[in-house]
Amino acid sequence: MPAIDYSQKIPNNVDLKSDKKLQRALEEWQPNFVEWWCSTGPTDFNANEVYLRTAVGVDRDGWAQFGYVKMPDYRWGIFLEPQQEGRKIGFGDHYGEAAWQEVPGEYRNWLRRLIVTQADTEPASVEQQRLLGHTAPSLYDMRNLFQVNVEEGRHLWAMVYVLQRYFGRDGREEAEELLQRRSGNPDHPRILGTFNEPCEDWLSFLCFTMFTDRDGKYQLLSLAESGFDPLARTCRFMLTEEAHHMFVGQTGVGRVIERTCQLMKAGKDVVKEGAVPLEIIQKYISFWLASSTDLFGSEISSNSANFFRSGLKGRAFEDKYDEHLALNQAYAIDLPEGGKLVRKEVEMRNAMNEVLRDAYLEDNQKGIDYWNRICEKHGIEFRFRMPHRRFHRKIGVYADACYDIDGNPLDAAKFEARAGDWLPTAQDKAYVKSLMKGVREKGKIASWIAPPAKGIDDKGWDWEYVKL
Repeated sequence: MPAIDYSQKIPNNVDLKSDKKLQRALEEWQPNFVEWWCSTGPTDFNANEVYLRTAVGVDRDGWAQFGYVKMPDYRWGIFLEPQQEGRKIGFGDHYGEAAWQEVPGEYRNWLRRLIVTQADTEPASVEQQRLLGHTAPSLYDMRNLFQVNVEEGRHLWAMVYVLQRYFGRDGREEAEELLQRRSGNPDHPRILGTFNEPCEDWLSFLCFTMFTDRDGKYQLLSLAESGFDPLARTCRFMLTEEAHHMFVGQTGVGRVIERTCQLMKAGKDVVKEGAVPLEIIQKYISFWLASSTDLFGSEISSNSANFFRSGLKGRAFEDKYDEHLALNQAYAIDLPEGGKLVRKEVEMRNAMNEVLRDAYLEDNQKGIDYWNRICEKHGIEFRFRMPHRRFHRKIGVYADACYDIDGNPLDAAKFEARAGDWLPTAQDKAYVKSLMKGVREKGKIASWIAPPAKGIDDKGWDWEYVKL
């Protein structure tokens, strides 16, 4: 595997210059990408220098360097982890066969669909977050927002490379379409519902990076197991960058909680002091977690079965399983029937979305435990909780009925009457938005969030991360 070559127009470690046809196609796509960034990204900050990290290698130790760069000049590129000699497909009907280096013809459409769906989430999140720089609570937070944005842009490059390199004209057309859809556009929306939700305040952004980017982690983990080796290798490197996005979310929400707990412990009125009541934070958690839970798809899915049996998409950390065929196994699911929940067993392959969702929810619980330790530290009795997986679902077997925060069935009228106890009300959203006043001075931070424990790259949190 060659080192990352930054002398090329498109930085890469895939020896792009040896494939002139592909190089020309990607160089033709590049200005369209930059135009998309400059029109639908954080456009009002394109002229500002931001202290960003840029990948200089694909190993996990010492893989990035930090420095000031204007975002439109960021060196987006194509980075794959090194190829493993003799790698075998680790699951499904092709278990034990050599991993594919080219697209298997019989699975071409399924594979393209998987790649396009993953690719579409990357520009979508940039579009959702494009105006948040104006209301950043500190320069540290503004920089973190922009770091997330440029890395989502690079993840789009990763998927576009796979599309154009391995899918020919179809891949080029899909790559163009990725720059045409728009988050929230009723006529040409992004593919997945969560990526069309408004993300208009920083509490939403922090919940998004905590829960929606964590969905991205588990989707990438499952694609990193793919028998199609180029996809697996690019997803493994994307996971290296994804960790920072979740760090921004978990610690960011934690800092909002920290500030509120500080005020409560001091006996002060949280609202008068311009902070967010814990009850409202819980509502935002419930909304974004439920929306992100939908991203795994239906609980019973023939698509997930097909992707698994074909060797295209495995389970996260497939190596931990003793059996990799998932045959003659069952998964128990509570299915709605006649207003009640009836436990039934379904074939394991048809429940692969639910297996992945299990791992996701277990991971989320660790983050919620982290937030509760903040309350405990301050002697605050309030405890955050994870809503049940059935709560407020729009996709899957629970989408056509209503469930309370504990997952119990209830009729639509009762849910409507109590929705404001569980989800942000218009009044809650208006209050949170009223706090969103940008802070641009070094060493200053908004009233509703505590400073971070430390800064970036051994700098203090109050360093000049963005030159304004």
